[in-house]
Amino acid sequence: MISGKTRLPLLLSLLLPWWASASASEPGTTPPATASSASALIAALGQPAPAHTAFAEARFLQVLARPLVVSGELSWLGGDQLQRRVDHPRQETATIAHGEVTQQRDGKSPRHFSLTRAPQLQVLLDSFVALLSGDAGRLRQAFEIRQTGDAAGAWTLTLVPRDAKVAKTVASITIDGYARESRCMHMQEADGDLAIDLLGALAAKMPAQPTREALQALCQGTP
Repeated sequence: MISGKTRLPLLLSLLLPWWASASASEPGTTPPATASSASALIAALGQPAPAHTAFAEARFLQVLARPLVVSGELSWLGGDQLQRRVDHPRQETATIAHGEVTQQRDGKSPRHFSLTRAPQLQVLLDSFVALLSGDAGRLRQAFEIRQTGDAAGAWTLTLVPRDAKVAKTVASITIDGYARESRCMHMQEADGDLAIDLLGALAAKMPAQPTREALQALCQGTP
């Protein structure tokens, strides 16, 4: 079994790279979009399963001087089934399917835990599946959605949890993209830690020694 202290970071590492939450972006000159335009953008980002994408993640922890960096491939297999395969710096696979999280490392027995023991994490899972499938209405039930820009160019979606228990874990999730492509996802955790994921082709541009500022510049650059 996976200990309680391990469950949250593991599940967040599965969910967050799909959309990349950044530290809150500075307000731009573009006014917030209407709810209908945000719904249209989310619908345009929906994709059929199975879907796969490369990722590179830098996790900035307050207790460490340097960020932890991993890279590999993310897969949405349909429904609530997500898989994250880490190739570097070591091989590891984590899977969410049918309400259970499984972690597999080479040479070790699989570890499991049920999402029924962490209801707020089930809320996060349901919300990310809504994002992946382009269901803005379902997503709006769990998050306040803010949008700047539009699908014709650069855009940013900011998700703020409505559930108080979820907000104790995740302060906000910010997704940066261009046209119909999600390029980055920054997740600001409530305790001050930050995870920044570069997605798709941008994953190959992860610096050897990433900083928050360097990753923000990559995320908001033009493809």
